[in-house]
Order: sequence, then structure tokens, then C-alpha cells
Amino acid sequence: MLDLVGYVDLPPHAGAGGFDHAAVHRRTRRVFVAHTANDAVDVIDAAAGRLVESITGLPAVAGALVSDERDLVFTSNRGENTVGVVAVAAPHAVTRTAVGVRPNGLAYDARRHRLFVANVGDPAVPGSFTVSVVDVATMAMVADVPVPGRTRWAVYDPVADVCHVNIADPPRIVALEARDPGAARRSVEIPSAGPHGLDLDVDGRRLFCACDGGRLLEVHADRGELLRGADLQGVPDVVFFNPTLQHLYVAVGDPGIVEVFDTRTLRRLQTLTTEKGAHTLAFDAPANLVYAFLPASHRAAVYVDRA
Repeated sequence: MLDLVGYVDLPPHAGAGGFDHAAVHRRTRRVFVAHTANDAVDVIDAAAGRLVESITGLPAVAGALVSDERDLVFTSNRGENTVGVVAVAAPHAVTRTAVGVRPNGLAYDARRHRLFVANVGDPAVPGSFTVSVVDVATMAMVADVPVPGRTRWAVYDPVADVCHVNIADPPRIVALEARDPGAARRSVEIPSAGPHGLDLDVDGRRLFCACDGGRLLEVHADRGELLRGADLQGVPDVVFFNPTLQHLYVAVGDPGIVEVFDTRTLRRLQTLTTEKGAHTLAFDAPANLVYAFLPASHRAAVYVDRA
């Protein structure tokens, strides 16, 4: 169960919006969160429990993803249709490259040093619903793969060697071959509106998909088979799977809660009140800490999962 252990103050919002996707670098225990309202990524020292710096100049940044294998941070900069790459040790030296329209979700193939970028697209721009593939070594976009609708989040699967991508409408999960990104291994229809948050149980071969239609679905990662489902108490966004405790954390911005599920049974264990609009999380796996980012009070609430 999640217990509150404290708060971390973050910079006030300079513009409209709040926070978006976040990730944790395990070795340094740095938390990187997209502060969309500030065109920045805020960096928290988890061990010290405080903000240490902000990486600025990232227009409408929508996501942050960490590679522990390469000690890198990737950002999706929706306001300029680019992705950025920085070293954890030198976070202000941002290298960028152009991708598709309105990049959002990020997934990383460390073996090939490739970044998959799920682009939200623009309905007024034909063919703009795509997944861009970036060769990080050269910072060149090597493919821009059409998908059937607006993307949401994405996750790389090292066992199946695919990138799983949520598509909002038509609701489905598309699995793109990592070795040949232009090829789709499968497209799985999802029986709930708006697949949104997505995470992977690598060992258990399960995808957890949280849908705008108020459903949490468990899908077999290899067969595409729907295994189980559970109701949610609102429209979800970010989800994180805790493989040690077999817990799943689901952020629901309205009314502002985190729902905790036991993934062995897909039974709800806890509903925790956060703050209205708090739709994004970070998960510090070694410490079993969960960060909920609170837009109204521009801070992070820190919880420990004591099982």
C-alpha cells in the first residue's frame, strides 16, 4: 500500500498546462519529469528529496524517458516536432533531431540504440499519425511508420523485440518489429475506448493498458490475447508496473487519484487521493517509491509502497 512520505517543491508554472511523462535513472536516482508548462524537464534528486535543476528550452515537452543502459535521457518536444537526447551526467547539453508531428510517447531499443517516437499527429494533416524511428548514434530519423490513428504511449519489449504502441482510435495496440520498424507483427483490437497508459511485465509476458473508457486491460504480450479486465474510477493516463511487488499504479487526473492493483488478481488494493489534474507518475523501482506530480500546487507527492 502507498504511504505518503513527503513532497518535493517544483518551479511554478510559467504558462498553461502542468506536468507530463516522467522517468527515473536508477544508478543516480534522478527523477526526470516533463514540465510542459515551463518548456522544461525538472530533475529531482530522489535520495535528497529535492529539486536540483531544470533542463530548459524544450518547447511543450510531453515526455521524458531514461536509458539506464546508456545513461541517457530522451525528451519529446511537441512544440517543435523534435526529440532531445542528453547525458544524465551533462543534462544541459541537448542534442535534437526532427521527427513526426507532435511527438509524445517514447520507447528505446538499447541493443540497436534506436528511439521509437509515437507522434500524436494532427487530424488536419494527412498521414501525420506515425511512429518515428531515430538512430541515436547519428541522431537521424531512419523511418516514419504510418499507424492507423492517434498514438498514445509506447514501450519496447526486449523479449519479443517489438515496440508496442497504443492507438487511441481505432482502439488497438500495434506491435512494430524493432529490427524492421516498417513492419507490424500484429495489431490487437482493444474493447474499450482510447487505449492510453501502457506498461509491460517483461517476465510475465503481459501488457497493462489503461483506457479512456474507464477500463484496465491485461493483454498477452506475445499472443495479443485479452486476459483480464478491471474497472477504473475515471479517465486514466500514466501507468507503472512494479515487478517486485506485482503492483500496478494508475494515475487518474479527474478526480485526482492513484489506483493500485494487485496484478496477480487484477484486484484494486487502494485508491489514493492526490490532486485534481494529477495524471502523471514516476516509479523509483529500487526504493519502491511512487511520485505523483501535482499541477495545482506545482510539487511532487512522494509515496512508498510498503506492500
